[in-house]
Amino acid sequence: MQPIKERRQFMALAAALMAGCSSRSPLPGQAPASAAYRREAATHLYRKYPERIYRGQLPAMLHAIGVFEVELDRGGRVGSTRWLRGPSHAPEVMAEIERLVRAAAPFPSPPGFGRVQYVDTWLWDRSGRFQLDTLTEGQL
Repeated sequence: MQPIKERRQFMALAAALMAGCSSRSPLPGQAPASAAYRREAATHLYRKYPERIYRGQLPAMLHAIGVFEVELDRGGRVGSTRWLRGPSHAPEVMAEIERLVRAAAPFPSPPGFGRVQYVDTWLWDRSGRFQLDTLTEGQL
């Protein structure tokens, strides 16, 4: 039962962190991504890496969970990136996520903005497969 309680506590912390990130002021010419655009960006990553997507419900214990922010320009090119909450116990996962995001560019063009900040939570299994919180199928 302890892992479930810890997972719930972590998800509450991650939700609070993400809520805090979306309320901060964007830089000039930037806007936080809408929920629809986050789904579009997540779908883009799923299409780019179909063999890396964990199908079905994730196991109760994940190898890593990280909240990652990506700045995209109007052409969908990746600008800056930063970890809002990185899985520091798994630096290889952090490096792989950064590599996957950069290699997936260009992303769909953000609607109506010069730049957009896109944030998603990466749910990483020990197999090296993942789900994004935006499109997750849940967890056992």
